[in-house]
Amino acid sequence: MHAHSHGHTHGHGRSADRRALAIALGLIVAFMIGEVAAGIAAGSLALLADAGHMLTDAAALAAAFVASRLADRPARGPWTFGFGRAEILAAQANGIALLVIGVWIVYSALRRLVDPPAVHAGVVVVVALVGIVVNLAATLVLSRADRSSLNVQGAFLHVATDLAAFVGTALAGALILLTGWNRFDPIAGLLVAALMMRSSWSLIRESGRIFLEASPAGIDPDDVARALAADPDVVEVHDLHVWTVTSGFPALAAHVLVRPGVDCHDARRRLQRTLEENFHLHHTTLQVDHLARRSQGVALGPLEPR
Repeated sequence: MHAHSHGHTHGHGRSADRRALAIALGLIVAFMIGEVAAGIAAGSLALLADAGHMLTDAAALAAAFVASRLADRPARGPWTFGFGRAEILAAQANGIALLVIGVWIVYSALRRLVDPPAVHAGVVVVVALVGIVVNLAATLVLSRADRSSLNVQGAFLHVATDLAAFVGTALAGALILLTGWNRFDPIAGLLVAALMMRSSWSLIRESGRIFLEASPAGIDPDDVARALAADPDVVEVHDLHVWTVTSGFPALAAHVLVRPGVDCHDARRRLQRTLEENFHLHHTTLQVDHLARRSQGVALGPLEPR
């Protein structure tokens, strides 16, 4: 006996998310072009680091946009879950990109700490202040999108990190103007790199959990098994799997044995309600069988999950 419940709504809201991603992408690309030129003219690692990060931002936003489009395609043929995990691929790519750029910034900053070049601090401050405005606008746009999506969260972290980086860059430029000490520029670069690596670890960890079929955050499979086994008609629960198909789309499959003579259909519906109400699991596959069909003459033991 197989029971399937398809209550997920993971496709809702992606159109609005794509509009937010497109607006943020336009803002980032427009500013990035000017920042590259300013960073070269000013000889500022902090500005060039921000520009490099903004290039990854642009790529991340574009990838997030494309992944969102793919995720809206219906399930067909061999793609029985659709293309929802395209968003997780984009999020993982964003995390790896943040890590790689962060490592490059650390290397460049350490070299500049040893031998700091001249920095045109006035240009750095002006460009950084404009960058704060642009990234603040992009961050506000993305903050209104559905950040429960790991894909959108990855794009948001890129832009939010840039916002923090520009604040640090503006502060570094101002300190250079006040003191003449050019090492404030690579120090700001190191702070940017620290923020990027922290964000990258979050994205890589969460996307890795999904690809490795770990249980969703906040759902303990042992708790789920105990909740199912607590039903008075259930004798045994085994082959229980809880995983995340894509952001906001947890799924469960399990084999349940019930007492002889119990209505399997009624038991399955009751167990599905338990999963929905207690764990917010709406996409469930429960195979419910009578114990006598598998183990004739076996005495009923304690009602514990196995």
